[in-house]
Amino acid sequence: MALRRLRAVLLNAAVALLTLVTIAPLAWMVTVSFMPRGESSAFPPPFLPSRWSWENYHELLARRLIDGAWFDYRIVPAIGNSLLVAAISTVLGLLLTVPAGYAFAKLRFRGRERLLQLLIASLVVPGQVAMLPLFLLFRELGLVNSYAGVILPSLAGIFAVLFVRQATLAIPDEMIDAARLDGASEARIFRVIVLPLLAPVTVTLALFMFLGSWNDFLWPLIVLADQHLYTLPVALAAIAREHAADGELMMAGAVVTTMPVLLLFLALQRYYIGGLLGGSIKG
Repeated sequence: MALRRLRAVLLNAAVALLTLVTIAPLAWMVTVSFMPRGESSAFPPPFLPSRWSWENYHELLARRLIDGAWFDYRIVPAIGNSLLVAAISTVLGLLLTVPAGYAFAKLRFRGRERLLQLLIASLVVPGQVAMLPLFLLFRELGLVNSYAGVILPSLAGIFAVLFVRQATLAIPDEMIDAARLDGASEARIFRVIVLPLLAPVTVTLALFMFLGSWNDFLWPLIVLADQHLYTLPVALAAIAREHAADGELMMAGAVVTTMPVLLLFLALQRYYIGGLLGGSIKG
């Protein structure tokens, strides 16, 4: 009994230490964003600011009158752009990938196994390999410097299709066959039977898609040339080129980028855990 209790204490201590190590950089990012300029450059760097200040957020987000002209870093419009792109990418991506995953799991059609093998093989190909030909194609189609050019490549993600397929395989075939015998169409079966069972998986996939689109930097950087269309990561990268030494300002930008998706994750974590365990769906 004593040995078991000691093991439990050590395990809890290890988990607490790992949690502390994980959270510490995030906490330091937040505290640095409230430091006066230059304070984080000291050695050793302080963990808490000597004076809590909102000046970094004010400079990053507010408009200021400089030499008779209004100036701002266009972070607030970039947040709106990122929200728009992420929301559209998530909704359209779910409309494409969830039915596709169901089809690969429960429908019988010619070439299904070969298509599935091709999808799995495509996972080993880095996405960066396709960026140049994709950019050239989008330039010919007139989609460069537009949100359509940013959104389209992410709509039918292979991982998303396979993720839904794996969860759908756990739904008993007898349930679907019984609905077919009762005369239900495939669309009705998918809408009434399958989708409710896949709700945790769908929410988890939506979270993955939203985070992926929100954090995407390289492809929007390639496609977008107009700074009025910049998404948040691209806008912050543009600021970093001129203010790389301003650690406090950059940390404020990191907080602005991280906190919305962190709050979204915390709000949906119950569905997220259920989605990760979606393969255990039982009839």
